[in-house]
Amino acid sequence: MITPDGREPVSTSGHLAEVHESMGGEPQLDFPGPSTPYIDYQCLDVLLAIQRPLSDAPAEPTFYILGQVKELLFKLLHGELCTVRELLDGDDIAQAVWTLRRTRRVIELLNGTWDVLGTLAPTEFNAFREHLGQASGFQSYMYRMLEYVLGNKNAAMSRPHRHVPHVHEKVQEALRAPSVYDAALRLLARRGADIPESVLARDLTEPYVPHAAVERAWADLYRAGPGDDLFELAEAMIAVAEGFSRWRALHLLTVERIIGNKTGTGGTAGVSWLRRVSEYRFFPELWSARSLL
Repeated sequence: MITPDGREPVSTSGHLAEVHESMGGEPQLDFPGPSTPYIDYQCLDVLLAIQRPLSDAPAEPTFYILGQVKELLFKLLHGELCTVRELLDGDDIAQAVWTLRRTRRVIELLNGTWDVLGTLAPTEFNAFREHLGQASGFQSYMYRMLEYVLGNKNAAMSRPHRHVPHVHEKVQEALRAPSVYDAALRLLARRGADIPESVLARDLTEPYVPHAAVERAWADLYRAGPGDDLFELAEAMIAVAEGFSRWRALHLLTVERIIGNKTGTGGTAGVSWLRRVSEYRFFPELWSARSLL
């Protein structure tokens, strides 16, 4: 049987047991045909053929491949957070918390990319920077969809994609969809918290405006203490929010270390713009509620 995308299905556990027995515990090294199961499963021939640096600068592959790694992690995080939103809508708090904790680990992996990129000396980056043209990370549509599912609904940031129909449609769908925070607030309301209707029925394409009643609801939840499932949810959410704040801070520091105060390739003011956006906090009342405790 062939899978819908034309690939052979993964071997069944029974077949794996037979292979294990026939090989005496050693790895299987001979495969019929022009490929191997791992190449087919990971689509490695495709994956490893799409690295196309534009210069001969020795450091550009580091910048290029780490950029692609980030995009894959953005995709993974977006999918995980969409799952969290669905779980919260279904009142499955335990599974949502579990997924959020895994999400935080992925964010740590994502943040580690800055540790590698921070090793680029200014002269190494300058050797290929002109080849970027106007390309800039803020044009990443996967990152934009990730920010939207987290709740940073800035419609203007979808504009770079408006002339790329298949991308624009996905980004607009993400802009219109509820965020993880929206799902969490709806859950709190179902559990008896005093969440104003103006918050629950707001225009989801507009930036979220913090509300004192939401802040009090989170503070009341924290006063109940550990052991409550909503308490565990709050802590898992703040861990994700903190992880993304670290992402922004590390981005700022890495850029400042490499290019100083130069303007960004995408037309931004560079470090000063990144410093401003790094102050944004996902799930704002989860942060401010701490001042009430």
